[in-house]
Amino acid sequence: MQSLRHDWTLPEIEAIYTLPLTELVYRAATVHREFHAPNQVQGCMLLSIKTGGCPEDCGYCPQSARYDTHVDHQPLMPLDETLEAARAAKAQGATRFCMGAAWRDVPKDGRFERVLDMVRGVRELGMEACCTLGMLNEEQAQALADAGLSAYNHNLDTSPEFYGNIITTRTYQDRLNTLARVRQAGITVCSGGIIGMGESRTQRYGLLRELSNLTPHPESVPVNLLVPVEGTPMADRPKEDPLELVRMIATARILMPQSMVRLSAGRMSLSDEAQAMCFLAGANSVFLGEKLLTTPNPEQDTDQALFQKLGVTLQPANVGN
Repeated sequence: MQSLRHDWTLPEIEAIYTLPLTELVYRAATVHREFHAPNQVQGCMLLSIKTGGCPEDCGYCPQSARYDTHVDHQPLMPLDETLEAARAAKAQGATRFCMGAAWRDVPKDGRFERVLDMVRGVRELGMEACCTLGMLNEEQAQALADAGLSAYNHNLDTSPEFYGNIITTRTYQDRLNTLARVRQAGITVCSGGIIGMGESRTQRYGLLRELSNLTPHPESVPVNLLVPVEGTPMADRPKEDPLELVRMIATARILMPQSMVRLSAGRMSLSDEAQAMCFLAGANSVFLGEKLLTTPNPEQDTDQALFQKLGVTLQPANVGN
């Protein structure tokens, strides 16, 4: 039985990540079967409830106000429209509804009260509710917990060593502090990162070390493949080898055996075979729906055809994190 550890070192992580690929995937698949149903994935839906106009300078993000990316600035959505989208997500098989707002910090006004109403409404539909709203303080984290929030997403994005190359408007410690507040409030943690931004393998090991050394591990670990967007500093980044994504997912599965490892942004650039490798390597959660905030995602029919081809089923409600 794979034991839970929170003291992984860079050399240990490197030794796992660089195994021969077939050996790595076999080990990850073995660990996966110890803790999870092998042919089930959690369906999540991500809705942008407030789009664009973010003051931060994240180099990958089309929602930054600093870049001309043709993303229209849209204020916080009305409550009824959000819950209508949640009902549609549930009908598509999603059991978790994620709401993202392009804020640096959670606002201290009526908009936050509306988000709390959204959380309550999603929970009343029998779905898990997740939010990603930027940095938040202890009182806001507790208010979200009291409203019934299931999970809070706040990605570390990359390693501490590479972080300054992509973001200068918020520190790595800011991100860790937010995760600590979420955990203290009793909300489960969703935190992962992005590959393909120009980081080295060693810097990928650094991200995995930060995530796997959190105590407890994040309940959800989204692994994103950079989607280059015109107008951002990373628009011209070359495509990442999909097998690096497989290695990242497999290593995350071995380091954090109980976590849901989510195959997140970048699926549009992956073949069915590459996605199948990711599931074999331990990915057991995906985003459904045609958009992830502002970037494209496979359509419902495409996903249904893929899942049917692979013999994968969506996890029923009230299972998982």
